[in-house]
Amino acid sequence: MVAVGFGGDTAEWATADGPVKTALHNVDFPAANGREATIPQRDTERFAMVGVTWANPKINFKGSVAVRTRAVAGGWSDWQELDIDNHFGPEPGAESVDGKARGGTDPLWVGQSNGVEVRALTASGRSTDRLPAGLRLELVDPGQPARRKAGAAGTGRGEAGRFQPVADVRALEPTPTDPAPTDPTPTDPTPSEPIPTETAPTTTPSAPPETTAPAPTTTSAPAPSTSSTSAPASPSPTVAVNPIPVPKVTSRAGWTADESIVSDPPTYGTTVNAFFVHHTAGGNTYSCADSAAIVRGIQVYHVKSNGWNDIGYNFLVDKCGTVFEGRKGGIDKPVTGAHTYGFNTNNAAIAVLGTYITSGVPAVVQDAIAHVAAYKLGQYRNDPAGKVTLVSGVNGKYALGESVTMNRISGHRDAVATECPGNSLYGQLAIIRNKAATVSGLALTGLSASKSGSTYYTRGSFTASWSVSTPTALISRFEVLVDGKVVATTAATARSVGVTVAPGTHTLQVRGVHRLGRTATTAGQTVIGDTTLPTFPRAPEISLRTGTVNTTGVPVTLSWQPADNVALRTVSLTAPTPLTFATTTRSWSMTAKPGVATSWSMRAVDWAGNARTASTSRTPVLVADTSAARTGTWSTTSSSSYLGGSALTSTAKNASLKWTFTGRSVSFIASRTSTSGQVYIYVDGVKVSTVDLRSSTTAHRQAVWTRSWSTSGTHSVSVVVVGTSGRPRVTTDGIAVVR
Repeated sequence: MVAVGFGGDTAEWATADGPVKTALHNVDFPAANGREATIPQRDTERFAMVGVTWANPKINFKGSVAVRTRAVAGGWSDWQELDIDNHFGPEPGAESVDGKARGGTDPLWVGQSNGVEVRALTASGRSTDRLPAGLRLELVDPGQPARRKAGAAGTGRGEAGRFQPVADVRALEPTPTDPAPTDPTPTDPTPSEPIPTETAPTTTPSAPPETTAPAPTTTSAPAPSTSSTSAPASPSPTVAVNPIPVPKVTSRAGWTADESIVSDPPTYGTTVNAFFVHHTAGGNTYSCADSAAIVRGIQVYHVKSNGWNDIGYNFLVDKCGTVFEGRKGGIDKPVTGAHTYGFNTNNAAIAVLGTYITSGVPAVVQDAIAHVAAYKLGQYRNDPAGKVTLVSGVNGKYALGESVTMNRISGHRDAVATECPGNSLYGQLAIIRNKAATVSGLALTGLSASKSGSTYYTRGSFTASWSVSTPTALISRFEVLVDGKVVATTAATARSVGVTVAPGTHTLQVRGVHRLGRTATTAGQTVIGDTTLPTFPRAPEISLRTGTVNTTGVPVTLSWQPADNVALRTVSLTAPTPLTFATTTRSWSMTAKPGVATSWSMRAVDWAGNARTASTSRTPVLVADTSAARTGTWSTTSSSSYLGGSALTSTAKNASLKWTFTGRSVSFIASRTSTSGQVYIYVDGVKVSTVDLRSSTTAHRQAVWTRSWSTSGTHSVSVVVVGTSGRPRVTTDGIAVVR
C-alpha cells in the first residue's frame, strides 16, 4: 500500500500546549445493487485515517474495498485496497459493547486529507454474492494539540500542521500504588535460574458446548498510573517479580490517548501464556514523527468504528522501534485485549505499524518486539522460546474448546484465519523468539593481538571484542573464559574486555547469560601467549660473491638464521639499508663499499610482538694485483676498465701470483673475454679449483671465484696460469678480502 504524503498551505502555524481532540466522521454508503456500492468523490472534514465498517461483526466478508483520498495540499492518491482480515476483536460477552460492535476493514493511514472516494465489491460479482448490510465509511481525525496562528491576524487557510509527535517515552515501572493482590501467584525463581525450554502446557477450563464462547473470567481493576480514566476501585491482579527489565514504552499520556472515549475499566486475566505478533496493515511510508497520531487514530477506530471498549492491542511499535502502550490497565498487568479472537484472555499482543507481507521489519523492531514479549512472558516464568497449549474461546479457525499447541511467541495467523502479520514478519518470528529467550548471534569479532591464520598471538594482555543480536536489556552479563574457566565478567552493555593469559596455548571463549538464564558461548579461539624473544643461531654475516667489482661496491652475500620458540612474523635488515624478508629467507645478494667498515643489523619479530636485534660489522678491502708475489712473466696493461687503471697480464704457462692476507672471505678478480684462458687456484698451498675465464662477451673487474671461512684468519691464495692452448691469456685485477 502507498501512504499519501502531507500537503501544506501557505500560512505558518505554531503549536501551543493543549489537549488533543479526536473525531470520527461517518458516511453511510448509498443503496447498493447487492454486489457493488460506491461513494463518489466528495469533500469531507479533515481526516488522516480511513476504513469501512458494516453492521454484523461476524460476517466473513470476502469482497474488496478500495479508497482514493485527496491530500489537504491537493492531489488525489491512487486507489488503495483496504485490508479485510475479519479480526472480530473481543470474544462475545468479553466487553460491554451494548450492540455497538461492527465488522470492518483495517484502518488505512493516508495523512491529512479532506476528500474521499470509495468503492466496495463482492468477491466474484455473482448475483448470489452480496455486500454486508450497513456499510459505513469511517474517517478518523486523530487530532492535534490546540494551535494558534503565527504572526498577524488574517484570513486564508493555515498550513496543515504535523500530527502530535511521539512524546513521553519512558520505562513504565509497575505502579507502586496498586491495591494489594487478591490471587496468590507462585514465587519466581531468581533471574539467574534458567527456565525450561519446553514449559508445561497451560490448561484452560473446558468451554461449554455452546457455539458462543462464554465471557472470560476477568478481574476489573482501577486504571493504572499510565492511564487517565478513573474506574471504581477493585482488586488488581498479582504482579510477579519479573527477571526482565521494563521496556521503554511511550505511555498513553505520551501518545495522548483519548481517554474520554473509553467507557469501562480494564479487565485482567491471571497470567500471560502467549504473546501474539500482528501488523496493522496500511502501508509503511509513514513518518515515525506521526506514529503517535497513527496509534491515536487506531484507538478511535477500534472504539468508535468497531465498537470496542479501547484500542485492541496491548502494545504497538512503529518501524523505528518506538513502543507504545496500547490498551490501558498497566503494562505490567495481564490486561485482556481485543487482538486475537478466541485467545484474548491470559495472552498479550503487539502490533507493528505497517504492512509486512513482502518485506520484514528491521532489527530495531525485532529487538523491541523481543524485549516486550520477554517482559510479558518472563513475568510469569514462561519461556519465550517454548510452546504452550491454549484453548480456543470461540468457533473460528479452531473449534470452541479445542486445544491448540503453538509457540509462546506466535503470529496472529497461528490463532486466527488471517494473513497477519504478513509473510515476511511471520518468517522473522523465529529470530524474535531467539532474541527474546536466548543470547542470539553471539560471536567474537576480534582480539587486539596479532593473528596468523586462525590463531592469535600475545605477550600476555589483549582486548577481546564481540557482537550479539539479542537486545542488551535482555542480557544479564558476559563472561570471558580461558581454557574453560571464567577470567572476566562484564556488564550486559559491554562489547569488549581486557584479558591476560600466561605463556602457552589457550582457548578463549565469550559466554553470554540471558536474563532468563540461558547461556550461549562462542566457538573456541586459539590464543598463544609468548614472552620469549626470537634468537639468531647464526648472526648476520657477509661473504664475497661473484659479480662485477668497482671502487664503490663489492658484491657480497648477507646471510643469517633467525629462530623462535613459536613463530616468526617478520625478519628485516635495519642497516645499512632497510629491507624486509620472508621469515624463511636466509640470504640476500647486496654490495658493500670497499675500504669502509659497515654495520649490518637485523631484527626478528615473532607474532606476539617479541623482538631481537643482531648486528655485525665488516670491512671489504680491494687488494691490488701488484701486491702479489709473482713467478713467471707478467706484463702491465693499462685501461680505465681496470681497477686503478691497470692490470697484470700473462700468457706464460705456470706463471703465478700469490697473495697472503688476513680475513674471512676472499674473491679473485679478473677479466673475461673470448680469448681468455684458464687458471688454477690454490688456497693455503692446496689446489682447490680450475677457473675458465673465457666469455663470449668482454667483462672486466669480475669476481670469478670466492672462498669463505667461519672465522677470520691468515690465508694465502695463488693463481697459476694454465697456458690453455690457443687462448693462454690471463688478466687479473687482484683480489677482494672481507676483514
